[in-house]
Amino acid sequence: MTEIVLPNSCNLRPASAKDIWSIRKLVFTAILDPTQLRWQQFLLIECEGKLVACGQLRNFEDAQELGSLVVVKPWQKRGLGTTLAKSLIQQATKPLYLECPGKKLEYFYSRLDFVPISLAELPKSLKFKFSITQLGCKIFKIPMIIMEYKGNKVINN
Repeated sequence: MTEIVLPNSCNLRPASAKDIWSIRKLVFTAILDPTQLRWQQFLLIECEGKLVACGQLRNFEDAQELGSLVVVKPWQKRGLGTTLAKSLIQQATKPLYLECPGKKLEYFYSRLDFVPISLAELPKSLKFKFSITQLGCKIFKIPMIIMEYKGNKVINN
């Protein structure tokens, strides 16, 4: 994977306990899954002294989920989401999956070596969680795509 570079005014760091309310605010504002927000699983990007991006690796028995990836509007289109996603991918220790709403995000994640898969292809530990999301998306007519990381990174099972 390529070297991770941030703008000069930004730094990438693990979250701490004091960050949980800022993380929750970013996730709620982006209308993402507000469950399982454990600060210990998050990486953050701060720019000019402000939290501008977050993302986490949720841990399951036989897999991990890349989730809660948010970049605030004024800082979008500067590579922060890509940097954050690549950093989380590098930290993954199990097969890695995600759910993304819509084609635009599917394109974003496909550039990072994620490929669409079916619900049936998920590991057992993720099937229940993702099936609930899929049901909700069908009810509210929101397109939700399940993806698996297929890049070159060696992930130990």
